[in-house]
Amino acid sequence: MFAPIQLTGEVWATMIFTILAFWGIAIWALVRTLRQEDRKVELLEHQDRIDTYSPRALSDLREWIEENPDDSYAPDARRRYNECVETLEEMDRRFYDWSDEEIAALERLDDDRESSTGA
Repeated sequence: MFAPIQLTGEVWATMIFTILAFWGIAIWALVRTLRQEDRKVELLEHQDRIDTYSPRALSDLREWIEENPDDSYAPDARRRYNECVETLEEMDRRFYDWSDEEIAALERLDDDRESSTGA
């Protein structure tokens, strides 16, 4: 037959805390993600373009390009880097936290390497 489970108060408290913490974090993450997506849609409707890289991500991309200039993915990475710089210079509203000084300091990468390889 089925015997009822006898749990101590500490076990019940731990289970309730764990369940509340899991659902609390899951709901927070869902709401945060949906708000970010709403903001992206609003930006796309307003200006038809959006910045695709955060300052950190674009810096990491440039660092990778400089460290791997002969990699087969380098021409595509340079093109995407330059597209992001161009987009940042043309947009008045941005998704990521770019300052005007950061954008002014960005330089396009030379595409000569790409054209000389025939890519």
